[in-house]
Amino acid sequence: MGDENRPPEQPQWRLPRQLQMAPELVRLLLRTPPPPVPGQPEPTAEEIASQTLAQQEVIEEVIAEVENAIVVDREYRFKVWRLAGLGLLIVITIAVVLGRLFVGGPPTVAELREQAGVDRWPTLDIGVKDDQFGTAYYDPAAKQWSGFDIDIAYMIAEDLGFRREDVRFFGMESEDRARMQANDPDGGERVPVHMVIASYSITPEREDRPGVTFSQAYLDTEQSVMTLRGHPPVAALNDLEGKKVCTLSTSTSQSTLDDLGATVIQKNRVRECFALLDGRGVEAISTDAAILAGWKHRFPEKYEHFDLGLDTTERWGVNVGENLALKELVDLTLYRSWADPEDSRWEEAFDRNLQVEVKRNGSTPIAAAHQPRPERPNVGWLPWEDPLT
Repeated sequence: MGDENRPPEQPQWRLPRQLQMAPELVRLLLRTPPPPVPGQPEPTAEEIASQTLAQQEVIEEVIAEVENAIVVDREYRFKVWRLAGLGLLIVITIAVVLGRLFVGGPPTVAELREQAGVDRWPTLDIGVKDDQFGTAYYDPAAKQWSGFDIDIAYMIAEDLGFRREDVRFFGMESEDRARMQANDPDGGERVPVHMVIASYSITPEREDRPGVTFSQAYLDTEQSVMTLRGHPPVAALNDLEGKKVCTLSTSTSQSTLDDLGATVIQKNRVRECFALLDGRGVEAISTDAAILAGWKHRFPEKYEHFDLGLDTTERWGVNVGENLALKELVDLTLYRSWADPEDSRWEEAFDRNLQVEVKRNGSTPIAAAHQPRPERPNVGWLPWEDPLT
């Protein structure tokens, strides 16, 4: 076989020839000079010093050349490794992109919106409570909604692409939160809703019910007790043993009160419980502290709010029914509001609705002043995309 078919040899980097000879040059320069030829005058001190300075200059020049060659060699090797690393990164990126395109992966936001049907909704219909000061309250005279749940609903709606005027709230009773059915505040008609944001605590029992799919938690609170002012302090649930206590139907407080032997009266709206308490039909109301705190804030001279010191936490979530794609989109909003340091919507909602109630509620905790940490939602994006945008 001819030499023309032989693969070309890979070039190797070598020191310049003059630098390869540097050690020999140094040895020659440092060698002791030969004795003078007989008959010739011996060199003067000035000539010897001049010769020594010349040798020193040559030596310094050689050393500088060697040092420069070493630097060049290091830079060359660094560039080679950097190019190799960049090439590897490009290969990995292409492999990931192709894998997601042809093998599959988590759905993108666009795919989730299509699956959820969000882009086909002219309005976003949300079921909320309407009689809970500080969390969700409807003022019929002003026809205005306010409260922490309302602000969380606007935050989710904004990320889904709905304007505030395109968000419609419908008051609902506690037992209707799983049914995703609410009441029209104007006509009183029953209407289905796209999601429920109504102080709905996440529990395993509720998650097992058909038609209930919770988002990740958006608020942590706890169970507490409210009485009329002047009532003996309630330091623990045992203080309610044998007493008449009102709570909301399907409330997580009900089973705890039943275990104590209290006479539990259930109502669908918290204002019905307060009507009983005002008429002394019950001695106390027990439900989530974030709900009771609003009534204490509104009527500070009328009620007493007591902390029960329980270890359990009530974690509120959004019920999206059977719409699993909508759950991922809601979780994405909650993740953004927690992970993005420039997103202060949750904190502003808390300060505006719950933090202002702290003073009048005294030492009784209302809710955790920080957003529950959500897990990263199962949403796909390309390697160069920012998941928070």
